[in-house]
Amino acid sequence: QVQLVETGGGLVQAGESLSLSCAASGNIRDLTVMGWYRQPPGKQRELVARIKNSDNPYYKDSVKGRFTISRDNVKNTVLLQMNSLKPEDTAVYYCNAVEITFEAGRIEYWGQGTQVTVSS
Repeated sequence: QVQLVETGGGLVQAGESLSLSCAASGNIRDLTVMGWYRQPPGKQRELVARIKNSDNPYYKDSVKGRFTISRDNVKNTVLLQMNSLKPEDTAVYYCNAVEITFEAGRIEYWGQGTQVTVSS
């Protein structure tokens, strides 16, 4: 079993920056993909950014140029640097990881979530 723990959420004003961190622990074998989702109040969860072991980051169009995702495969962490935050970025942000093994196939893990609130 793998556990994901997010840190770094908080309350900021529009235009400011915030950095989120997610640390994976437990029986880690190979986290092929790690990323961040978010769920704005009253809306469905959406993909914000993801990154594979081989890099190749993906970003939601609305965060391109403002957010940067990175990972440390030694520490099993994934970071999300968020700059120029907007009120519409307000959401609960969830860390996500995907593991593919021969025995169990595709396994997906989720963190508890961390609140990001951007005021105008």
